[in-house]
Amino acid sequence: MSRVHTLKVIAETLNQSNDLKEMLQSVLEKLLEVTGLSTGWIFLTSKEPTYTFVADVNLPPALSWEGKKPMCEGGCWCLDKVWDGRLQKAVNIINCKRIEDAIEYDWGDTKGITHHATVPLIAGGEKFGLLNVAEPGKNEFTEDELDLLQSVSFQIGTAIKRTKLYEAQQKKAEQYTKLDEISRAIWKMNDIHHLPQCTVENIGRLFNLDTLAFFIREENILALRGTYFQNESQKVHKRFPIASDGDLTNTLSNETIQQELSHYGLSMEKSFLIPLLIGEEWIGCLIGHQNVEQSEEIDEDVLRALGDHLSLVLEKARLFEKSRELALIEERNRLARDLHDSVNQKLFSLSLTARGLKEYVKQISDNEMVIESLSELQVLSQEVVGEMRAMIWQLKPAGLEEGVIISLKKYGESLGLDVTEEIRGVGNIPRMIEETLWRVGQEALNNVHKHARTQDIHLFLSRKKNEVTLRIQDEGCGFRIRDDHESWSFGLSSMKERTEIMGGTLKIKSQPEDGTTVEVRFQIKQERGGYDGD
Repeated sequence: MSRVHTLKVIAETLNQSNDLKEMLQSVLEKLLEVTGLSTGWIFLTSKEPTYTFVADVNLPPALSWEGKKPMCEGGCWCLDKVWDGRLQKAVNIINCKRIEDAIEYDWGDTKGITHHATVPLIAGGEKFGLLNVAEPGKNEFTEDELDLLQSVSFQIGTAIKRTKLYEAQQKKAEQYTKLDEISRAIWKMNDIHHLPQCTVENIGRLFNLDTLAFFIREENILALRGTYFQNESQKVHKRFPIASDGDLTNTLSNETIQQELSHYGLSMEKSFLIPLLIGEEWIGCLIGHQNVEQSEEIDEDVLRALGDHLSLVLEKARLFEKSRELALIEERNRLARDLHDSVNQKLFSLSLTARGLKEYVKQISDNEMVIESLSELQVLSQEVVGEMRAMIWQLKPAGLEEGVIISLKKYGESLGLDVTEEIRGVGNIPRMIEETLWRVGQEALNNVHKHARTQDIHLFLSRKKNEVTLRIQDEGCGFRIRDDHESWSFGLSSMKERTEIMGGTLKIKSQPEDGTTVEVRFQIKQERGGYDGD
């Protein structure tokens, strides 16, 4: 058969399938048929020492026992020549290590095969593997035969490259389908507290990840909010400082973060990193690890698209959270106004009516039971008025616009406490942090009023550089703090949760008969053009 006809037959065979293994098996069979050779096999190669035995025809028993184990394990000289760059064209291989091993270890009949020709499968300078052909009793291939095999190898190499590109596009399309499913699952989420766990659950499951960690930036804190590990998602609340230069990579290089990641088998060297960006500013990141031996490696374009989608979802959830907070504040203000304008005024009127009626009854009667009942009614109504005023303060802290310390001082005085205050440093405090300081301070003042058996309390606020600290201190009866936070009272647990949600820390120091100190501390961004005192 002529050379041109052979190449035509090979080309037609290669165009019949897009399945790589099926295509290589078919073209090997056709090549041996048109050349009259009896035996052949094909290896696909990647980085040394990884290779795949993908096609064969008429392997002798010595090379095909136990599912062709001799061809699937170990190395050989022709593969070595591919990896070290010595095999650039079709050549005679005088010795074959696999055949020599078969003879030395008596693996079986070699059917008279002692030598084979080896041809690298190359296209566009990229090596994909090699083709070996043999014939019993044939010790050498002619130059014409090697030239033909070389031409065939170029055809096969080009077909392999085309098929790999097709497979890559198919895999990318499948991954974009998964991305679409993930986007639809997380895009409808507005709760920023549940978003991280939902995100890692969907990404980890659909892309078959070993592990995944979701970090969110909160002021000067990088918070680990969700993990996917051992096929389970979990909500996490762990916080780490951001590097002084604000760089994400430098932040993640922090030893404490590295130790935390190592618990999940993650490392900066072996894991993929997806920064979440809004413009030039990063607002979080995903760090994950994928076992590429068990699943297809995620395409870089898909990873970037995933980051873009998640950035928008996270920012949307943040905006929703802010709008909900503003709506809640507005609703509190409305309720406070309604309580002040209606219920509080009526309770005050009730107190005055009870007082006036008691005085009137005293003048016209000496019925002690009626007078005592009216006195009790007056006291109760006055107590309710006081509690109503405190409730209004809780809903709408009048004076918060003057600063959290002034607001807390007024609130403490409304409870009958004798409050002294101290302020160090100057600078704006972010609204959400100030709101948190107010709520935590409010709960601390309530605890003093109810339990401390003292009316004296000292408030201290410090604004220094990138830190704000609020301290509430009394010299009351104190109590014994339990190390087990789970057993804390509802009030203390609420203070701790409020603080940590905003990325702060809460410390409570107390001993029986030695008073109590509550300290709240936040790291915040430095205000441009502002002044921070000592």
